[in-house]
Amino acid sequence: MRLQHVSIAVPPDAAEAARAFYGDLLGLEERDVLPSLDPSEFIWYRVGGDLELHLMLRDEQTRDQRHFCLVVDELDALRRRLEDEGLEVSDATPLVGRPRFFCRDPFGNLIEFTRLD
Repeated sequence: MRLQHVSIAVPPDAAEAARAFYGDLLGLEERDVLPSLDPSEFIWYRVGGDLELHLMLRDEQTRDQRHFCLVVDELDALRRRLEDEGLEVSDATPLVGRPRFFCRDPFGNLIEFTRLD
């Protein structure tokens, strides 16, 4: 298991300020979002290798949307283990080459689990 991305919320009217900070100042490489997502709602950066930072352009910065993502080789087996322990898992918008699901840890933090095909 390894970290794949972290998603944070940024106000939509701050997209250019976010690009100035993360892209220009920090030097992160902006990349295209995946085709099934609306590019007007996200800014994605490469942070090294396949590690990414996802900026979600949202009016409200809610705890419900912020999350980190872990890459798991045996995604289906992990899902079964979590469900067997009584944890609720949920699906999200399908992404090409990234089967995934979400689950909250015992403290309410949102975690995305994915496999990179």
